Amino acid sequence: MLKKWPFILMTLTMVFALAACGSANNAAPQGDAATGTDNKAATELTGNILAVGSTALQPLVEQAGQKFMAVDKYKGIAVQVQGGGSGTGLTQVSGGQADIGNSDVFAKEKLESGADELVDHQVAVVAMSAVANPKVGVTDLKKDQLVQIFTGKITNWKEVGGADQKIVIVNRPSSSGTRATFEKYALGQKTEDLPGSIQEDSSGTVKKLIAETPGAIGYLALSYIDNTVTTLKYDGVEANVENVEQGKYPVWAYEHMYTKGEPKEHVKAFLDYILSDEIQKSDVVDLGYIPVSGMQVKRDADGNITK
Repeated sequence: MLKKWPFILMTLTMVFALAACGSANNAAPQGDAATGTDNKAATELTGNILAVGSTALQPLVEQAGQKFMAVDKYKGIAVQVQGGGSGTGLTQVSGGQADIGNSDVFAKEKLESGADELVDHQVAVVAMSAVANPKVGVTDLKKDQLVQIFTGKITNWKEVGGADQKIVIVNRPSSSGTRATFEKYALGQKTEDLPGSIQEDSSGTVKKLIAETPGAIGYLALSYIDNTVTTLKYDGVEANVENVEQGKYPVWAYEHMYTKGEPKEHVKAFLDYILSDEIQKSDVVDLGYIPVSGMQVKRDADGNITK
């Protein structure tokens, strides 16, 4: 009997070992199931997004926001879009009042402090053009002529070959990113607000004012231009997508959607959606913007162009 004890002990050891292995194998699927639950929860994002700033970018963000909220997996996220100009957008995202600050200019160009805390998400390129009332009789202006008009040295359209009509400037407020871009790349200098000029930040209202005001001139993003105003060539170059992409037409800027630090998960989902092919190849183009991927030149915050 004593000779059988080693055999019995060995058999019991093997039984316990096999039982332990069985328990371990059974535990694995439970772990996988738990991971799967987490992944499912991760797709069901919720939260509110407030995007504020550039009226030039506003149509794209609004349209993309509506489509985003219609996607089933994003139904728990609400996107609210407000204009107010690039300066307002940058100030509010820097101060934490907005989740996204929409801007036509780099943050370091506009903010005196806090720009380093913002993360830049470039979602498109916007080109801008000088536009005039259709009855002024001019379709092309040289850079020097534009400068003289916006500094008050030329006050009548007949001085640049047009009708005998007083020039009425429709400008943007100093906080406008569209104004900053136009002054930097079309005029090459900042300008003062002239007596008698009109100031309006909303691009839609600017277009309406220029279309209805005799002798009016202003500037608009291409996304706003239609046949109610005359688009003016710049030094003989037409403001169109091909000329912008090739670097022939200089009055353009990136459309930035800044976040303070890295975006929260639901905000990142919206930014990723705008950069998806679904938006870049349809809405971006249809609304008159230029996909960043199509640009053959790059520009930094100091205005330097590289290919």
